[in-house]
Amino acid sequence: SSFDSLVDVHGLEKIKTIGDAYMAVAGVPNPAEDHALRGARMALAVHKALAIFNRNNEVAWEVRIGVHSGPLMAGIIGSRKFAYDLWGDTVNLASRLESQGESGRIQISADTAKLIEAEFAVSELGMVEIRNRGQTPVFKLEGAKLGAR
Repeated sequence: SSFDSLVDVHGLEKIKTIGDAYMAVAGVPNPAEDHALRGARMALAVHKALAIFNRNNEVAWEVRIGVHSGPLMAGIIGSRKFAYDLWGDTVNLASRLESQGESGRIQISADTAKLIEAEFAVSELGMVEIRNRGQTPVFKLEGAKLGAR
């Protein structure tokens, strides 16, 4: 529920949870020019919220987060048990950035890094083999730059 609150604060849309995965999107259903900034702020806020949860509950949970920016399809899928969902290469790359990342790390694509570099510190992790994409440059979101929102 704290993640749901963060989605509202940062102007994202929660899509779904599956097992231990939480999927949210910025710029859907209403386009937003600052979608990448919103996603970066949300990712950092999730890490902060989890640290508070861990401290309050004496646990050591960690998350991996993947963020990519690009076009995607969104809509109602199915002929029964309708579900609003997202699909396309953008969704797949974000998912693979998450699944191939290390716990506690926010991995972002080069596209997202370019969109947020004015406000956020990022470091290049190098080329990573991404299924159905090949060698892909991957970056780590370090945090907000001093003086940034």
